[in-house]
Amino acid sequence: MNKSIITIGGGSGHYALLRGLRDLQGIDIKAVVSMVDSGGSTGRLRDELGILPPGDILKCILALSTHQEVVRTILQKRFENDRRLKGHNAGNMLLTMLSRYTGSFPSGVAALAEILDVRGEVLPVTIDRATLVANLTDGTRIYGERAIDIPRGDQRGKICDVFLVPHHSDSIKVYPPVLEAIKTADFIILGPGDLFTSIIPNLIVPGIREALSASPAKMIYVLNLMTKFGETHGFKAFDFLAELEKYTGRKIDGVIYNTHKPVEAVLKKYAEQQSKFVELDEKMSCWDNRALYAADLLENPENIVRHEPGKLAALLDKIISSPI
Repeated sequence: MNKSIITIGGGSGHYALLRGLRDLQGIDIKAVVSMVDSGGSTGRLRDELGILPPGDILKCILALSTHQEVVRTILQKRFENDRRLKGHNAGNMLLTMLSRYTGSFPSGVAALAEILDVRGEVLPVTIDRATLVANLTDGTRIYGERAIDIPRGDQRGKICDVFLVPHHSDSIKVYPPVLEAIKTADFIILGPGDLFTSIIPNLIVPGIREALSASPAKMIYVLNLMTKFGETHGFKAFDFLAELEKYTGRKIDGVIYNTHKPVEAVLKKYAEQQSKFVELDEKMSCWDNRALYAADLLENPENIVRHEPGKLAALLDKIISSPI
């Protein structure tokens, strides 16, 4: 019987995870995706047409498509000539059209997944429109995922809390199939991805915390490779976990982390953006008997620092195949 795997995240980290999981045998995949993206083509479509943001959902669909190598180039192609279409990519426009024609965003997502022979299921965490808001330690408040994700200036207070503000209703509700997926999961994988703009926005949707707390599934966190200014500046490895557990309502069972350090020239480039390599010391007592899974997970240590899907999937395959 296949193991049920739920992934929770958003952005390019979620894409890398799903791209690797897609080719593993003996698993059923359900990807739960944040719905607060407000930048680029996604942000424009959200503001102009009042739709849910398609960008992170599209990345997940492409990652799980059996035709990923062929369709990614086409659906990520950006329009340049038409004034209204300029800056949008073909995939976002197609998903928007399918959602409008079918009458709902989840139906549009399912239709595109069917076209691209997706292995698994991609689920928006909510179908209610909302804005992500961050409270900072200096007393200021930032509205919108993009503003939180791209800090302005060299100084900014640290994020102390994030919450969602609904657009057209009194409250935000979790998309019901997400709760059912969590209830029947064997493994729940959080990350990799930006902590406050990709992962936690899923966890603060009402109903998610309670579902995670009640779930018997083993919960695994894929630790970020680098810190990020404006979100996790100055974080040590355990700080990521401690922040996540404020929102999960339960202890995270295991942490996956990378052991291969990028070359010095690459680290210097990241240092210019106040981003530092995340190292984990297994001897520290704070891990409190949590399982720690170590491997070289880098795609190219001499270029951009990101997870290599195949390496991440190989480690997860060992974890998933072990007795729960």
